[in-house]
Amino acid sequence: MFTGIVEATGEVVSVEDTDEGRRIEVTAPFSDELEEGQSVAISGACLTVEAFDAERFELFLSEETLERTYLGSVTVGTAINLERALPADGRFDGHFVQGHVDGLGEVTGIERVGGEGGDWVFDVSLPAEMARYVVEKGSIAVDGISLTVADLREDDFGVAIIPATYEATTLSTKSVGDPVHLEVDVVAKYVERLTEGHR
Repeated sequence: MFTGIVEATGEVVSVEDTDEGRRIEVTAPFSDELEEGQSVAISGACLTVEAFDAERFELFLSEETLERTYLGSVTVGTAINLERALPADGRFDGHFVQGHVDGLGEVTGIERVGGEGGDWVFDVSLPAEMARYVVEKGSIAVDGISLTVADLREDDFGVAIIPATYEATTLSTKSVGDPVHLEVDVVAKYVERLTEGHR
């Protein structure tokens, strides 16, 4: 499980496509602390460390991962958000994030509000099949970042980004039209399942 509090950003430094899938290497400031088999969220997608050294680690992307995420289109130099799985005794600061990408959104608007030093507002498209799980002031993970839905519309939503989050994540590299991974709050899915037949 993850919290959606990005630990660091990394960079894709190697991409290899094979018949089985895609293998990538990414840099991380905590690479020398990793273990083989450890889970790391790569811009919100939970992947498994296969090998590592002091500066980088290697991940395998299965066909399912390539179908559900935009990681099939990353190239050398692509920036990514990184978060290691939450330890059992760790501090919980974000919301429950599983690292299971529910769908892809697209950045539809970026605006700086409040002048220099102010917040950023990002608008993101919302796939129709995910809309029922998203509520205003509820939680959503965008590229693995735990955010609050500030404005909810029929086919997109807005999130307010404080400067610290903007600078510490890959949001500072995003442009209108760029894809983002979306994961809705898993609690909404459980509520839906538990109330089936009663609604």
